[in-house]
Amino acid sequence: MNFDLELVLVIGTLLTGGIWLFDRLFFDQTRRQAALQAAHPSSRGSGTTQGQSNIYRDPWYIEYSKSFFPVLLIVLILRAFVAEPFRIPSGSMVPTLLVGDFILVNKFAYDLRLPVLNTELVETGSPERGDVIVFRYPENPSNDYIKRVVGLPGDHIAYYDKTLYVNGERAPQQPLGEYDGAGSGEAMEGATVAMETIGDVTHRILVEPGNPGMSGEWIVPPDRYFVMGDNRDNSNDSRFWGFVPDANLVGEAFLIWLNWDIQGGVFDFTRIGNLIE
Repeated sequence: MNFDLELVLVIGTLLTGGIWLFDRLFFDQTRRQAALQAAHPSSRGSGTTQGQSNIYRDPWYIEYSKSFFPVLLIVLILRAFVAEPFRIPSGSMVPTLLVGDFILVNKFAYDLRLPVLNTELVETGSPERGDVIVFRYPENPSNDYIKRVVGLPGDHIAYYDKTLYVNGERAPQQPLGEYDGAGSGEAMEGATVAMETIGDVTHRILVEPGNPGMSGEWIVPPDRYFVMGDNRDNSNDSRFWGFVPDANLVGEAFLIWLNWDIQGGVFDFTRIGNLIE
């Protein structure tokens, strides 16, 4: 079972905030006055002094709620509406992203949505060809996937002989040579790197000449997107399971803030701060 941090943050924020607010409205003043009168019977009706206020302390559960509520609220707002961190667990986006890359995703790139409920609040934009996006996997929305957008609603997409065609136009490729195998488990014998251009975005892809891969043609339905991994012959993407609904979008990946390949035992400082193209 996947751990839903967003749900935990929402529940924690509502619980701590609710406890704090409910106590403040109905119990705090009465409890405070009772404690002061018990400690200073002669002060009844005479008001509260600084010395008297210092003897009173909230119950432990109120103290914890006051302490954790603002922290949880800030983290929830940042994670839901600004940026969310993700870790790359597989090689489907090699050579752009390696196993062990920790990335940041822009949450307001493709509309602001309520946490957990995913209800749209404000329209802020839509994916463009070439964007690297994080989305909820259509066949299992509890899993987050990361791929590159190659097809927008209404596009005709074709992929033959390691070459992408968008609306009948070939996406230009410039061979760069053999892949150097950076990242654990990604040293594929004979794999080559090419520079591909989709719309206004130029990025690197990885292909294996000896691997027949998955070919075909698709027409993207309304409110759907066609996505592919940059590791073209080792990616579970729209060629196999279909299109990404607009409602499944999480955000646009834009920055690598850490690279720690736990399996390979490598911490790569050179990737910190790299923008995702």
